Amino acid sequence: MDSKLLEELMKETDEERAIQEKNQTVNKAIYTDVTSNFVIQSKKFLQDELIMIRKHPRYIDFPNHSHDYIEMNYVFQGSLRQKIGDKEMTLNQGDILLLNQHIEHELYACGKNDIVINFIIDPGFFDYILANLSEGFSQNQMMQFLMNSMFAYSQKGEFLYFPVASSLRVQELMEQILNEMTFGQFLSKSKRKFLMGLLIIELIQTQQQNQQSTEHEEEQKFLQEVFRYIEENYPYANLQDLADIFYQSVYWTSKQIKRLTNQNFKDLLQEKRLLVAKNLILHSDMSMQAIAEAVGYENISYFYRLFKKKYGWTPRSYKKHMAEEAEVTSTKS
Repeated sequence: MDSKLLEELMKETDEERAIQEKNQTVNKAIYTDVTSNFVIQSKKFLQDELIMIRKHPRYIDFPNHSHDYIEMNYVFQGSLRQKIGDKEMTLNQGDILLLNQHIEHELYACGKNDIVINFIIDPGFFDYILANLSEGFSQNQMMQFLMNSMFAYSQKGEFLYFPVASSLRVQELMEQILNEMTFGQFLSKSKRKFLMGLLIIELIQTQQQNQQSTEHEEEQKFLQEVFRYIEENYPYANLQDLADIFYQSVYWTSKQIKRLTNQNFKDLLQEKRLLVAKNLILHSDMSMQAIAEAVGYENISYFYRLFKKKYGWTPRSYKKHMAEEAEVTSTKS
């Protein structure tokens, strides 16, 4: 274990000091603007980033909550007890847990020597990774988890548990990621993305080795092929070409997609295109016309209508709004 990293992570945060000094409950204002259900908001932490980490606050029970992002829990040292739905489980040092944005969980208080790292991940980050993964990814359970998180086709709360303490490769990658996020400087953002991509691949391979077949194997393979096709062909994808892959009619293919996802092919394709467009708007200098064409929309007015319906802003207004929020955040810090 990296002693310098451990020393840094053992330091108490302002939030932890406040908890100890005032014996207070969790300050929800740190995590959300929502006043009804406790939904932790990514905008409180991500700003214009796709991924960040923060140390889970010790010394206090964390109440039942959900989040509008994908969360990864990693136990750097010690252990973490939590309740996911009605299931209680303990993560030990080196374990990893992935939770999608549709699930609720609560966490029991960590002691001084329990160091748990929360990864806050925009679903768009996995779009960045999936575009570079091999075809073998489509045959893994994690693909279903990520695709549900990205496309929200079932709205089903899901989590994946990885008892990977004995995997030296996984632990080395995680330590590298934490070092980059804690101490990194030059090209740190690019390094983090690269390392996270490698980590996901390692987790997929680990799961692949342990995964047992299920009675829904054929349905899963069908959906995996659908999502792989959309992932690789979204600018020009069409239902007829997809049906040809299965040697089936358009009607049969469309009906299967609707039955298994509660959405039609057009909905899934549109989700993918708009997600790519959003990332290009935020992280490229391409014109709106070029972005619309790059994701498969020749009619820019139609693209604008779809984008506004999905995100509540026109593409230009969205870019301006996010830039202003980033500037305000930068000024405050």
